[in-house]
Amino acid sequence: MSEDESGGSALVAQTVVPEGAVSADPAFRLSRLRLPAWLAALRANRRVSAVFSDVAAVLVAALDVWLVVPEGAPTYSIWLSWLAVPAMLLRRHVPFVAVLLTIPGFFAGWAQLAAMIALGTLAKRHLLGWRTIVGAVLVGLSRFVLWPWSEFLALTWRQHFLDVLYGVLVAGMPVAIGMLITVRQELSTRIRELARSREREKRLYAQTVRSAERAKLAREMHDVVSHQVTLIAMQAGALQVGAKDDESREAAETIRALSTRTLEELRELVGVLRSGGDDDTQPGLDEIADLMRSSGFSVALAMDAAPELLPAPVSRAAYRTVQEALTNVRKHAAGSRTSVRVRADGETLLVEVRNERPRTRPPLLPSGGHGLLGLRERAGLLGGSFDAGPTAEGGFQVRARYPLAG
Repeated sequence: MSEDESGGSALVAQTVVPEGAVSADPAFRLSRLRLPAWLAALRANRRVSAVFSDVAAVLVAALDVWLVVPEGAPTYSIWLSWLAVPAMLLRRHVPFVAVLLTIPGFFAGWAQLAAMIALGTLAKRHLLGWRTIVGAVLVGLSRFVLWPWSEFLALTWRQHFLDVLYGVLVAGMPVAIGMLITVRQELSTRIRELARSREREKRLYAQTVRSAERAKLAREMHDVVSHQVTLIAMQAGALQVGAKDDESREAAETIRALSTRTLEELRELVGVLRSGGDDDTQPGLDEIADLMRSSGFSVALAMDAAPELLPAPVSRAAYRTVQEALTNVRKHAAGSRTSVRVRADGETLLVEVRNERPRTRPPLLPSGGHGLLGLRERAGLLGGSFDAGPTAEGGFQVRARYPLAG
């Protein structure tokens, strides 16, 4: 093998890199190089990138052999050199075997780039394992030892020294490139993990801030609102005891009952705020039976839906709709017949709460209408609809539709 066979060795990096660095690790993409959209899509495709890598390796190895083989070369040297070219198709699967197949063509022929490409792929796969060391020694010796043997022995010591240097470079460069690619991939992976860790820390910090705000709000509600409602309940109780007519006594009892119920709901809300509960901890339609029992009056329930199959936001919204509707019935139509119907109709969940005309005239209680407004907003956020209004028979009806898809 002649000494001028090192031409074109700088192309090794271009054929070692595509094997896994371009396709398997998106962080390897050059951020400063703007590629056309179609070319970027091809690079992101793992299979296309692997095929391109094989084609590039075969072309580089074939050009190296074709351009370097001198006239009058021995036939066996030519055959061994060309045998190293198809070995490029094995380098991604069995890189050590590919290196072994290229050694005869490098030692007795002119397949230098083929051996370097296979060695770079081997170093990328196994780093400094025993296979890489053996492959590097074989490649270095193939560059150092000149064939035929008589020509090698005829060289001076200076030429032998230069051949040692070239052998180290020819074997060391692909090993360094392959290891560099692998280390860069690992570094990119760790950087992405660090970025994800920082995102998690930001979310945890945001949750901590929200928890502190919830705790502050809970304290204010407990100290101010709860105290005022407690005074209302006590005054109503005193009024009930001292009332001289039945109408005043009945109004005082209603005020006292509503105040007591408001205190209970307020304590539940304060508990939720202090615990920092998420939407995932809020009740859904699977707990609607408990809601019926705690309503304090008879309710006819018709359930034609499987709560466990419903999306969690829809299940929670349906539960809140029934809860608010029953609260309004208790406040404004106590004692009237009430029915609740929940039905899954195709891609829509229908929730309907209807009550008849109240048998007795209910006391006039203040109401801001914020409960129904909140239900309408919740339905709108979920892509559904909400309607509420009096019926022709003098009762009241609440109807909400929530989409089950999307």
